[in-house]
Amino acid sequence: MRHTRAHTANRRSHHALKSPALSTDKTGTVHIRHRASIDGVYKGRQVIGDPVKAVVKKQRKTTSKK
Repeated sequence: MRHTRAHTANRRSHHALKSPALSTDKTGTVHIRHRASIDGVYKGRQVIGDPVKAVVKKQRKTTSKK
């Protein structure tokens, strides 16, 4: 069955993109809500370690095996 333009437009009125909900940490870092910030802080505490330290540790581990 064919739908009129108005019916189609009414259905598509909910298809618009919404802007993401952003939060600001105590440190002033802006991030998406319910996600850890770039520096690994979530709800005021460090949940993800320093990525640079992790890479260095992995490199030391692989070189010690050789």
